Amino acid sequence: MGKDEILIEGLRQLRLPAEGALLSLLVRYIEEVELFNPAYGLVKVQDRKELVVRHILDSLSALGPISALLERIMAGRAGPPQIADAGSGAGLPGIPLAIFLGGAQFSLIERMGRRAGFLRNTQAALGLANLSIVESDLEELARRNTAQGSYDLIVFRAFRPLEPPMVRALLALLSPGGLLAAYKGRRQAIAEEMAPLEALGGKDRIIGPWEALPLEVPFLEEERHLVICGAP
Repeated sequence: MGKDEILIEGLRQLRLPAEGALLSLLVRYIEEVELFNPAYGLVKVQDRKELVVRHILDSLSALGPISALLERIMAGRAGPPQIADAGSGAGLPGIPLAIFLGGAQFSLIERMGRRAGFLRNTQAALGLANLSIVESDLEELARRNTAQGSYDLIVFRAFRPLEPPMVRALLALLSPGGLLAAYKGRRQAIAEEMAPLEALGGKDRIIGPWEALPLEVPFLEEERHLVICGAP
């Protein structure tokens, strides 16, 4: 396949627009990652195909479930959904999602200065008005958050395990009724990761019921899920 044929075919398999302005933005983003990756170490890939499949199409594979979650969360609420990408790194999954969810506002949370700089440069290069960069450690951001919550949905991918301290920090940033959506791999590994959170009961309980939605990533023969959870 040609340079962008895998991307185009993957978008078609995901039933997403595979031409026009959205495709052009996605290609420009891929080019920005390729340009700065050698210096910044944004993603570990061997070539463009691996970047497209493991990172771009993987990020977009959850677009349908995320759109459905937003409809549920935003029912009866005014204004655009506020979405955070925690530990955004190269802007994944935040930037691909922001390209296709133009009606939502995205905040990319990244603690490393040079990666935050890459995100700011990329936001300017793509001209995405629904994107902002928050250069901060997650836990510090949660400590500084004096409102009841800032985000309707927090997504994250290849970030950190769902351990109690991190989950508490994430939940502190959610608005009432908001949810966490974590990109994860095998169902068995997810169950093992969630077990310590489920074991916390009574006043120590952190999360309510959770679910793992299977994801289909074009050209990727690996088990992928989107784990959804919120406050008790």
